[in-house]
Amino acid sequence: MSNIFELATRKALRFSTERGPVTVEQLWQMPLQAKNLFDLDSVAKDCNAKVKSFTEESFVTPTNTPAKAEAELALEVVKHIIQTKMAEAAAAAEAAQKRETRQKILGIMAEKQDEALKSMSMEDLKKQLEAL
Repeated sequence: MSNIFELATRKALRFSTERGPVTVEQLWQMPLQAKNLFDLDSVAKDCNAKVKSFTEESFVTPTNTPAKAEAELALEVVKHIIQTKMAEAAAAAEAAQKRETRQKILGIMAEKQDEALKSMSMEDLKKQLEAL
């Protein structure tokens, strides 16, 4: 299968939202979820409903139509964007946790250095001060 984004841009796919149709590029700017329903979750649900509407069996029209293929493509694009954004959010949360842990460790190290300096004799402190 070709790149889904290449197909989506060639077909100039538009996605229905509460604020009107949006492009593939605009999907990347949308939040995963929002109270106002202008989010990727709502777009994915709409795309999924369109795909499901084609699964109804018809005895007159063929079930494999260009419209069905376009609906499936739209759903795949939205799912890919959601998965990517979720992975990025998880990576950002992990990086923030690592930064926080690093800051704690550096703080404890600084405290231990202060304790070591406080436990030194006056002579040793003077020698270190002169060395600076």
